[in-house]
Amino acid sequence: MTTSEKVRISKLLADRGLCSRREADRYIEQGLVLVDGKVVSELGSRAYPHQKIELARDAQAQQQSKLTIVLNKPIGIVSHEDDDRRYTPAIRLITQDTLWHHASTKAAITKLPARLNTRGLAPAGRLDIDSTGMLVLTQDGRIARLLIGEDSPIEKEYLVRVEGALSAQGLKLLNHGLSLDGQALRPAKVSWQNEQQLRFVLREGKKRQIRRMCELVGLKVIGLKRIRIGKIVLGQLPLGQWRPLGEYERF
Repeated sequence: MTTSEKVRISKLLADRGLCSRREADRYIEQGLVLVDGKVVSELGSRAYPHQKIELARDAQAQQQSKLTIVLNKPIGIVSHEDDDRRYTPAIRLITQDTLWHHASTKAAITKLPARLNTRGLAPAGRLDIDSTGMLVLTQDGRIARLLIGEDSPIEKEYLVRVEGALSAQGLKLLNHGLSLDGQALRPAKVSWQNEQQLRFVLREGKKRQIRRMCELVGLKVIGLKRIRIGKIVLGQLPLGQWRPLGEYERF
């Protein structure tokens, strides 16, 4: 692509981190997108990459009101409603009763609406039914894209209890050299946390990736907990409870 080629405005907005493509289309339909100061309201409109593209104030306000939360997911809960309808999805845990009231969350809680609106709140990534720990749910397409996009730069950190013997070569392979589904895995950071527990830091999230990686080097996972996504840590958040993301917290 060259600067002389026009690009869909929705893509330009998403690439600049102003909103997701879906949100961009909705804002365009509402007449809330400006190109060089002029309102654009036709879906599929294009602009040059060098042009000034911005959201109107109403659209900016809508973006700022979008809820992003951190949940400490228990075992037996699925991440998404469509994962397995026999089990309870994580969204059902997001109620006023399970909101974590703590000194560290006081400021963020005061900005929550009096009536909690979870419409459009969806997991930004998944955590297996038999795993526990940090799950992010968001109404903000920008955050979802950042965390689960194909080229996401965001690290995810896990503590993994294992059974079996792990050789030096096996540990080396966990860090780099394994493949799943015919594709080489990105380099990881894997080290011993203690005699029974490994620490994994990944930048990708294939289905049951850590469990399958461990199987390839002769280990069985008996416990898996996600404790960090990017700069946000699970911390003292109790199991089964959630908290809103703070105003100045960034992944």
